[in-house]
Amino acid sequence: MGSFSLRLTASKKGKIEQTFKCFLPTLTSHVILVRNKMRASPIRIPTVSSDTDWDFCFHLSQQTKTPAHERTDELYSTSGSGESEEDNARAKKEKDIGPMSLPKEKLAQSQKKIAQLIKGKMNIQANKELIRCVILSRIIFGEEHWKCAQALASLAYGYLTLRGLPAQAKKHAESAKNTLLTWKGNTALDKEKEEILEALVMLYYTLGVAWLLQRHGREAYFNLQQSERNMKELKESYKGGVGGLQVSEKDLTVALGRASLANGWLNLALTYFEKAIGNVIAAKGDRTSDLVSLYEEIAQIEQLRRNHDQAIQYLQRAHSICVSLFTEVSPQAARASTLLAKAYAMSGEAQHRGR
Repeated sequence: MGSFSLRLTASKKGKIEQTFKCFLPTLTSHVILVRNKMRASPIRIPTVSSDTDWDFCFHLSQQTKTPAHERTDELYSTSGSGESEEDNARAKKEKDIGPMSLPKEKLAQSQKKIAQLIKGKMNIQANKELIRCVILSRIIFGEEHWKCAQALASLAYGYLTLRGLPAQAKKHAESAKNTLLTWKGNTALDKEKEEILEALVMLYYTLGVAWLLQRHGREAYFNLQQSERNMKELKESYKGGVGGLQVSEKDLTVALGRASLANGWLNLALTYFEKAIGNVIAAKGDRTSDLVSLYEEIAQIEQLRRNHDQAIQYLQRAHSICVSLFTEVSPQAARASTLLAKAYAMSGEAQHRGR
């Protein structure tokens, strides 16, 4: 870190704090910010008492604690000669399916439903389905299984990105962490290890961004570094790039840049944002809207480094993309124009002070 560290004067620290406050709204592209005075409510896993399917699921979870032969006798014992062949056939079919079939079906349905709800911007309902996935995973796999910890990590990520509740996100992520790390060290199956690594990338990213939202820069950076290490290990396992993850490389790199900025490490923050911009251009070209916010943020870092000409160049690129993709009177273009005008003003003031 030493090569990237920068000694800051008191005035520069004040500017960094002021700039970082400006960055927090930008985080809402991935996270819905919580109200400033909002108190985190106790973590609860709600049950749905009116849902007969859920009553049956919880009944099954109690059944798993009894010996298998006793459950079989209870569920499938015959009552004598009064049963028809059809009844016997149906009972045999139910026996072949097994008592865990319903929770597994429910879990698959909930997992599929989550993606649909998120696509429809029904965040609260999607978060409820994530809770159901945790409950069902506990019933099916047990509380100490990595699949249950994986569901908890997804729930933590949901609390962060869907609900904007960093305290709840941290609570669930911490409860899943030790289980995932234990299974990661013990499993010999490549497929299992890859899924565990994916969960750890998401878990540490969730912890990092949650700490960042709560203005704890060092804790944020530490956890994001852990996410980066697991991402690197995952890429080595896949022997190349990884795609389809909840947390993309761009998301992680930008978060590391913001955490670096929160700690006052301007050169390191600049390095991360340059990397993120390069990755986006390589993947989507140099006219994608994904670049707008990155150019705006890196411009503010350059302003803190008193490199006003470079800041203006970044903001000009952002404005050009907004005008070409939207319209000159669009909110995006208006914002880019405002930032560009301020950058020109700051550049003039800097030149005037230098005389």
